[in-house]
Amino acid sequence: MHRLTLRVTSLDDPHQRAGFDRIVRASTMIDGQPPFSDQSHIDVASGARTLIFAVEPQDPPAELSDFAVIGAAVLGQGELEFVVDPEWRGNGYGTKALGGILASCSPTVKVWAHGDHPASRRLAAAFGFEAIRTLLQLRIPGGSAAIASPLASGDANRVRADITIRPFRQGTDDAAWIALNALAFASHPEQGRMTLADLRARQAEPWFDADDFLLAWDADGQLIGSNWLKVDGSEGEIYAIGVHPDAAGRGIGRALMEAGLRRLAEHDLETIALYVEADNTAAVGLYRSLGFTDHTIDVQYARPSLPEPA
Repeated sequence: MHRLTLRVTSLDDPHQRAGFDRIVRASTMIDGQPPFSDQSHIDVASGARTLIFAVEPQDPPAELSDFAVIGAAVLGQGELEFVVDPEWRGNGYGTKALGGILASCSPTVKVWAHGDHPASRRLAAAFGFEAIRTLLQLRIPGGSAAIASPLASGDANRVRADITIRPFRQGTDDAAWIALNALAFASHPEQGRMTLADLRARQAEPWFDADDFLLAWDADGQLIGSNWLKVDGSEGEIYAIGVHPDAAGRGIGRALMEAGLRRLAEHDLETIALYVEADNTAAVGLYRSLGFTDHTIDVQYARPSLPEPA
C-alpha cells in the first residue's frame, strides 16, 4: 500500500466535484445505496460540514486533480460518514484513512455505516465503536398490486370527513410545515432540526416537486401531518412522513401513506423506498401492512462512554 494523504476539499473546484461524484456513483452502484445522506450533501455544499478526501500522493507532488482519490468522508454536526472507492477496497486503505480522520475528531463522534456491510462492522470493532442505532430501508415494487389494494377511491383531497390532503404550496406553507416537522420529529436527531434554509435547499433540488409534497389538514384548518415524496428517475421514496403529536392515534399516518402511494402510482417507478427507525414498531408495522419489506440496514456507531475519573 502506498502513502495516503487526507485533504480537506471543496466542491467549488470542478475536479474535486467530479472526484466526489464518481465515488458516490460507484459506491451507490456496488453497495445498493448512497454513502452519504441528503443532508450531508446539502451541508457540504453550504460549508456546514467538512468534506475530506483520502488521496494517494504522487512523486513529484501534483495537483489534486492528478491524485488517485481513494475515499471520501463528510464530517460535521457530531457525525462522520466515510466511504472507500470500491476499486480500492480490500487493501487496507479504509483502516488507514479512517484512523487518520478519527485522530482529529471528538471521541464522541458518531459514525454512520450505510448498508451494514461486514467490512463496516469490522472497521467499527477495530476502532472501538459499538452500534447504537439501526435505520431500516423498506421497499415495495413500483408496479406492485399491493400499492393499489389499500387505497380507497374517491376524492383525492377529502380522504375522510375530518381530513383534507392537498399538495404543498411554496411560499405559503413553509413556516407551518417547519413548525409541524419540529414537533413530529422532536426526538429525531436529524429530521427534527430541519430549518427553513434546509427546506429551501431541498426545494432547489432537481427532484423536488410541490405536487409530491402532501399536507394533511383537519376540519379547523390546522396542519396535522405531511408526507413528503421524492421521485428520482425510476425510484420513488416516502422521503419524510410525520404527524402532529396531538393527532397521533387517529389514523392520520395511514391516510397519508395511502395518499402518497396513490400519488406515486401515477409515476412509472421500479421501486418505492422509505427509511424508518428499527425501534419505531408502530411505524414499521404500518409500512409492512402496506406491503413494504426489508431491503437494507443503516447502522450508527459510537464509542462507549468512558467512566468519569475518581
